[in-house]
Amino acid sequence: MRTGFRMILDAQPDIEVVAAVADGAQAVEQARLLRPDVCLLDIRMPRLDGLEVTRILCGPGVPDPMRVVIVTTFDLDEYVYGALRAGACGFLLKDSGPTLLVEAVRAAANGDALVSPSVTVRLLRHLAKPVAVQARPPRDPLTGREMDVVRLVARGRTNQEVAAELFVSLSTVKTHLGSIQAKLGVRNRVEIAAWAWESGIVR
Repeated sequence: MRTGFRMILDAQPDIEVVAAVADGAQAVEQARLLRPDVCLLDIRMPRLDGLEVTRILCGPGVPDPMRVVIVTTFDLDEYVYGALRAGACGFLLKDSGPTLLVEAVRAAANGDALVSPSVTVRLLRHLAKPVAVQARPPRDPLTGREMDVVRLVARGRTNQEVAAELFVSLSTVKTHLGSIQAKLGVRNRVEIAAWAWESGIVR
C-alpha cells in the first residue's frame, strides 16, 4: 500500500515523497526530522496508531502543528471524528482512488481540508447533533462577511469556491479565515466547520 501511494504521489510534478515508514513511532520521528508539508497516516499502525500520531504532530497545544491527512480502510464514525478532532485536515478511505488522494494532499498543503465524500454526510450529521455543552462563543464577534465564510467552509467549500461565491479575491478569503481562526481559537478550517455545525449556524 505504501509503495502504491508513493508511486501515485511521486508521479505528480508538484509532489515529492520524502519518507515512507512502517509504524507510528517512525512517522513521528521522521516527521519531526524532515518537516514535510503533509503527513499521510493510517489509523491502525504498529507502536503508535494514527490518532495518537496525529495528536503528537498537530493536536491541541502543539507548537507549529503539521498538516495531517488520515488514509484508512476503516470509516468508523469514532475514527473520523477522532482524527479531525485530533487536528487532521483530511480523512480518506483507501478505496477513494488516486485522484482523491492527490487532491487531499494538495488541499492539505494549501491549508484546505478534504474528507472522503462517503463519510462527509455521516460526519456532518454527527457534528449537527445537539451537544450537552454549547459551542464556545468567539473571543470577538464575527463580522457578517466572516459568518458568510464560516457557513461556506462548513459546507465543504474550498478557498477558491468561497472567493467565487462571495465575489472576493483569494487573498481576502485567506485574511477572513485567519481572523476567524483567531476569534474562535481554532487551528484550521475543519475546526471552523465543526464549530459552525455545533453552534447550529448551519444545518
